[in-house]
Amino acid sequence: MKLGTNKFDRIKNVQGFSIKKDFVFNVFSFMILALFFGAALAVQTIFIGPLDPLIMGKTAGSIIGVGILLAAAPLWAIVILMIILIWAGMLLMELGNLYLMFSIISLGIVLAPSFQIILEWDKAVILRLGKFRKVHGPGIFFIVPIIDRIAKKIDTRIRATDFSAEKTLTKDTVPVHVDALAFWMIWDAQKAVLEVENFLEAVTLSAQTALRASIGKNKLTTLLSDRDYICNEIQQMLDAKTNSWGISILSVEITDIIIPENLEDAMSKQAQAEREKEARVILASAEVEIAAKFEKAAEHYQGNPTALHLRAMNIAYEGLRQKGSLMVLPSSALDSMNIGSTMGLAALDKVEKIEKAKNGEDK
Repeated sequence: MKLGTNKFDRIKNVQGFSIKKDFVFNVFSFMILALFFGAALAVQTIFIGPLDPLIMGKTAGSIIGVGILLAAAPLWAIVILMIILIWAGMLLMELGNLYLMFSIISLGIVLAPSFQIILEWDKAVILRLGKFRKVHGPGIFFIVPIIDRIAKKIDTRIRATDFSAEKTLTKDTVPVHVDALAFWMIWDAQKAVLEVENFLEAVTLSAQTALRASIGKNKLTTLLSDRDYICNEIQQMLDAKTNSWGISILSVEITDIIIPENLEDAMSKQAQAEREKEARVILASAEVEIAAKFEKAAEHYQGNPTALHLRAMNIAYEGLRQKGSLMVLPSSALDSMNIGSTMGLAALDKVEKIEKAKNGEDK
């Protein structure tokens, strides 16, 4: 491997870099934080007195900044750090009369991330103090601040992953490049998170391995002509491995098979030769059938000269009807039809008509 080359470059569907999260700070969390800020202002105004507008503006800006920071880095460590900074700022600015308001705001910062919303197709795996607690389905749920965290949100919809096997030898030692597509889904979110570190990477690498193994066990002709068999074989190999991860392989489809150009030309020539061979065989079979039909027709003409003469005359007529200037007929046919006498009489009759017409004009 070359220096600086990513070992996962050959994988097409690897997930990008993502920050580890303890929770999701969404719009609902912002609303809860805003409600606590409003409650803090109300309590401060009722029990202690009106708040200086300048301080209220700075506090509101700080709350907005806290919400943006938690949305970017949703970690309990950031929550604790924000609370410490708020109280440190209050002490440094000598704002002891605002302790009640800051207490309510601090509680809001802690509780806002605790209310989580999961979409219909997602599952959330919850860990408590590092141990598995439960899997939450769709809807709203509550996690205990600090000690609970969302290990991962799992999308349970059907996924499509493309993978390939480059320059893999078939059983008859032909190098091929095969592209394939796998459809799979997660049916057990707990196993997918706890049993394998990165299930997407694991599925893709396992699919590549199964594809290479299947190619190596089959000949090129099987690979080209029986794709369903190859796809079922890969699917069974994959499903046997991923089932323990809570993942089911629904189907595998081969999208493209690339073979060397010289072999492709040779196969094309072979196919053309086979087609020509089949054409010649069909033509020979047709000749045999025609000969048999002629032989059967000859039985009807045998001992029936009138029918034979009519057939010969029909042949001559068809030839003349096509405006042919030259016809080649068997001598026996000419004798039997007496074509020479017939055509001679027709010519003589034509000459006599011409002479009579001339005599009439002279008179």
